[in-house]
Amino acid sequence: MLKKISKYQVNRPVRNKKDVWYKLDLSATVYPTLQRRDFSSVYRLSVLLKTPVDPAVLQKALDLTLPRFPTYKVAIRKGLFWRYLEPNSRPGPFVQKDIKNPCMPMPFKGNNRYLIRIYYYGCRISLEAHHCLGDGTGGMSLLQTLTAVYLGLLGHSITPSGFVLNLEEEPDPAELEDAYMRYATAKVKPPRPAEKTYRVRGTKEPFYTLNIVDGVMSVKDVLHVSKKYGATITEYLNAVLLYALLQKQMENFHSKLRPVRIAMPVNLRRFFPSKTLRNFITMVYPSIDPRLGEYSFEEIVTQVHNFMRYYINEKFLCGDITTNAATKHNFLIRVVPLFIKDFVVRTFYTRVQDKNSSAGLTNMGALYVPDDMKPYIERFDIYMGQPFSSRTNCAIISFEDVLTVNFASSIVEADVERHFFRKLVQDGIHVKIESNRAYSNE
Repeated sequence: MLKKISKYQVNRPVRNKKDVWYKLDLSATVYPTLQRRDFSSVYRLSVLLKTPVDPAVLQKALDLTLPRFPTYKVAIRKGLFWRYLEPNSRPGPFVQKDIKNPCMPMPFKGNNRYLIRIYYYGCRISLEAHHCLGDGTGGMSLLQTLTAVYLGLLGHSITPSGFVLNLEEEPDPAELEDAYMRYATAKVKPPRPAEKTYRVRGTKEPFYTLNIVDGVMSVKDVLHVSKKYGATITEYLNAVLLYALLQKQMENFHSKLRPVRIAMPVNLRRFFPSKTLRNFITMVYPSIDPRLGEYSFEEIVTQVHNFMRYYINEKFLCGDITTNAATKHNFLIRVVPLFIKDFVVRTFYTRVQDKNSSAGLTNMGALYVPDDMKPYIERFDIYMGQPFSSRTNCAIISFEDVLTVNFASSIVEADVERHFFRKLVQDGIHVKIESNRAYSNE
């Protein structure tokens, strides 16, 4: 592996010429619009190795790996009508020692204009990426490839497969495409949910503070409990989060009840063949309306189970893609200046879209790595990052028999997290809690 990497480093063809640039994909056009001094659409992926990380070797691995991902080795630029990504040949990015509060805002002109950050701490390697570059699938491919190259530099031979790409191969054009536009073929554009939902109220944390609460558990335990309810792991954990949000709403003073709804990304690659490393997700919104009556947990699981079966299929998702793509197909919208687009999108998102859900939940599912890489890995983590408004987001990932549920919140109170993990324990699941919060012994 070391010999191959050395040879590749010398003979690698030149990429990222100045005349190359990339349109933002359909989802990516929204994320820069929401950028604020105190908010960026940044997510984090981490891998926990079994030995401490050598930062010098990690930096060398990053320098070798990043050119294989041309849509991540970029800077964002602003045109008259649209933003775009252009190749970035500036020095960096440089690996850094990890910080207490991850997923901090990512200024477009900072960090030599790179939109990724690589951190290390102990045995952990973390990748933070701006969502305008790609979704968790693309980010995971970059993280796993970086980890494989790092292990290769330490003398461990890793065979590229799955998320781990071969550095000696040129990027497949399919990895760089905006896959949304290829599959926006439905004859109808379904409407979106528009009713306001319950919002978690809490004490906003100071700027640059992100509260993390992780729950580490056995995949076998969670699968056993899920099967008892007749649900998949994703359905069961969605139901637990809805249950926790309902409990929180009932504890709070409220003049009237509101629906509780989760914004859940769906990886469209499961339904529409694509190798893209850019964004290719859409949102579905499992929900419970307490105004209809009191729900038992079993009823919540049943409703989530039926919702998933009804909405998460090729036909409905194709309609959703088509609804999203309508803006890019509209000539009038295309010729409106960018500053007007920004104002309209930001206003709509703040007043409508952000109020359509009570929390976010994403599940990357079971991760696989090359067999010769498994012995060096303990687990993976994923964080949706800083919420746009004061609430909590939840992200789930598993590797071998280790499942982690990672909450990220910008409020002081951890009531939703407490209800969530308490329900898991009540169902017989052993949970190990980790956090960057400072708790008192009350």
